[in-house]
Amino acid sequence: MSMFCYQCEQTAFGTGCTTRGVCGKTPETAKIQDILVYVTKGIAMYAHRARQLGAKNIEIDRFITEALFTTITNVNFDAERIRKSVIQKALKLRSQAKTLYEEACKKAGKQPESLNGPAVWTPADTMEELIAQAEKIAIPTRMENLGKDIAGLQELLTYGLKGMAAYADHALILGEEDDDVYAFFHEALDFLTKPNPTADELVAMNMKCGEVNLKTMGLLDKANTKGYGDPVPTPVRIHPKKGKAILVSGHDLKDLDELLKQTEGKGINVYTHGEMLPCHGYPGLKKYPHLVGNYGGPWQKQWKEFDEFPGAILMTTNCIQEPRPTYKNRIFTCGLVGWPGVTHIANRDFTPVIEAALKEKGFEQDGPDDTILVGFGHNAVLGVADKVVEAVKSGAIRHFFLIGGCDGAKPGRDYYTKFAEAVPKDCIILTLACGKYRFNKLNFGTVAGLPRLLDIGQCNDAYSAIQIAIALAKAFNTDVNSLPLSLILSWYEQKAVCVLLTLLSLGIKNMRLGPTVPAFVTPPILQVLIDKFAIKTITTPEEDLKAILN
Repeated sequence: MSMFCYQCEQTAFGTGCTTRGVCGKTPETAKIQDILVYVTKGIAMYAHRARQLGAKNIEIDRFITEALFTTITNVNFDAERIRKSVIQKALKLRSQAKTLYEEACKKAGKQPESLNGPAVWTPADTMEELIAQAEKIAIPTRMENLGKDIAGLQELLTYGLKGMAAYADHALILGEEDDDVYAFFHEALDFLTKPNPTADELVAMNMKCGEVNLKTMGLLDKANTKGYGDPVPTPVRIHPKKGKAILVSGHDLKDLDELLKQTEGKGINVYTHGEMLPCHGYPGLKKYPHLVGNYGGPWQKQWKEFDEFPGAILMTTNCIQEPRPTYKNRIFTCGLVGWPGVTHIANRDFTPVIEAALKEKGFEQDGPDDTILVGFGHNAVLGVADKVVEAVKSGAIRHFFLIGGCDGAKPGRDYYTKFAEAVPKDCIILTLACGKYRFNKLNFGTVAGLPRLLDIGQCNDAYSAIQIAIALAKAFNTDVNSLPLSLILSWYEQKAVCVLLTLLSLGIKNMRLGPTVPAFVTPPILQVLIDKFAIKTITTPEEDLKAILN
């Protein structure tokens, strides 16, 4: 069975995975995810038109977000679960959306449009037949019909929507949502069903996706800080403590919070992994004494790190890889995450995780007391903005480098380590997302009384970086592009795509992107980005630093 997927940076040969995903995705899973996106477009076709007539359905709004998030790289690999539960629910909600639209038309005295494509598509009954149907809606079919450039721009928008859906879902879990965000999901997905979109139309919609994602990241920032307080600079232990242990990976703060509540008094130490590292900076989470530190590094090292971890492991959102047999019986998923044969936790009842942790030996001795600093969100950094401005004006701080983004396992990512090491000592490094693990355990010292390395947080905390940049630009009475600030970005999956679209929508120029150009960004698309935004691909740390500072 063949497949086609090029939504992540590690895609095979830099062109697309065709036999099995580098991420571990099977052709079956890839095709089922394609179908889920297709049916979700059908829901949006009705929901978008209903909205234009003043009719909405919150269940539909929330489901579209969850459906898109489900198809992000390293989220749900359980094809049967997607088919039986998610796609079946999608078909039910598509019917509801159709009724919603038709009733809205009746109320407005209008004749409903006769829709086609995803709006009326009928799925086969069996997995085998469903897989066969997927061929007709696959990316190669659109490449053939529309050309690689148009199909690439469509996928750029699709991946931006997927990334934005992740942030919207995280915010929703914490009780924050925005009707304008839901409206854009409907509008953009409906737009993606147009039979012959132009490149200009697609570029414009991609820019709008970036604009709406800024609002979405702001929504998540509000949700996180409302629930757990503004992050504060916090030293985080990076070696184990003696005792039973649970490791939490992914992105979701509420899952960690609930686990910490349920493990109180049980003699279990809880560790963060990957993108959960910034959780230590939130007052509402760091208050738990058994949240003892961070274990390991980024998601792509989990095979080795999970194998060696002597406790239970909980995957809260994306970043799961195919579990090794050595720890498959002690790894658990929750939320939208899924892997066939792995126990899934529903309703945040983490009893199975706790029981598994108590059965394992845990760490038999304490490790060294080494720490790293986290918690430099926009509130913390802007609290010392006067010091920063004065240090820049006096020449004590020459330049700021934002070095971060999604990390991966593909060769060439040592660029970011070497770049950070080569940054002059009178410059400050801002970092975010799991790309930070390329250098966040190095000692960069201080400059002008400030740490030279400021960890802003998760990938969604690009919002914080943007707020910091905007505030500094205001303080210097200039714009962001005129600041002594350079963005050195790495990408891996779809959340990085929507963050890039946000930065482009803000008109930020001269960003350096690596380690490779996305496969869906064809040479003509790349040229547009170069011409309009002066976007650059990384070369060598030495050459790029020289070009920036000279």
